[in-house]
Amino acid sequence: MRHMLVRMTLLCLFMASGEVAHAAESGSQADTLDQQMVLVSAGKFTRGSNHADDEKPARRIYLNAFYMDKYEVTVGQYARYLKVTDMEEPPDWSIMNQPQHQRRPVVNVTWEDAVNYCKWAGKRLPTEAEWEKAARGTDARIYPWGNEAPTRLHANFGRKDWDDHQALTPVGSFEAGKSPYGIYDMAGNAWEWVFDWYGNQFYKKGPEKNPIGPAKGDTKVVRGGSWLYVPEFLRTSFRFNADPSGQQFGYGFRCAKTP
Repeated sequence: MRHMLVRMTLLCLFMASGEVAHAAESGSQADTLDQQMVLVSAGKFTRGSNHADDEKPARRIYLNAFYMDKYEVTVGQYARYLKVTDMEEPPDWSIMNQPQHQRRPVVNVTWEDAVNYCKWAGKRLPTEAEWEKAARGTDARIYPWGNEAPTRLHANFGRKDWDDHQALTPVGSFEAGKSPYGIYDMAGNAWEWVFDWYGNQFYKKGPEKNPIGPAKGDTKVVRGGSWLYVPEFLRTSFRFNADPSGQQFGYGFRCAKTP
């Protein structure tokens, strides 16, 4: 009996130490991701294209320098935020917040959820113009990696089934799909909320230096396409809009920061 009690005690200690190690590892990964931002230097780039009316005109505009998250915000990072702040969990959180999903993008979040997380992290949502420059660089490329049509080596797109968060891939999975600044998943995986209200004529009348969308509107801009969408939606200049209160399977975000 004594030997059995000793063995059970040792087993409990082993399991507890494993849980602590896993928690420490998850926390360490989240810390590492938080620290990985990329500097996008000040200067001009080509915003827009001639593909769709709301992308016209293609124009050289100037942006101040800013930092952009190298990766989309993950489930693991968002779980830590919820624990610290006691904010409301997004829909299907019990399905999302599983060990196998910790490095996948968090989704089902509203625009305000994204704003609040970035503020808590000492950051902010990028403007639409900042997002586009971080995705395409200064050479007006069609996709973050260049002008080559998307393949399964570049991005996560064109899937049919959500499959309880399995449709999303862990952030940073597509080395060939990086932007010119080394930023991952700016095409596919999850749509990304940006700061701006959507205006379909804004490019035609907006300022050419540090533009921020219309002062008001009904929908917010999301960028980058998602796991569900076809290649057309993955273009760096493609604009999409959504109800800011919507909580969709494909809507996530990343943060930016002013130097």
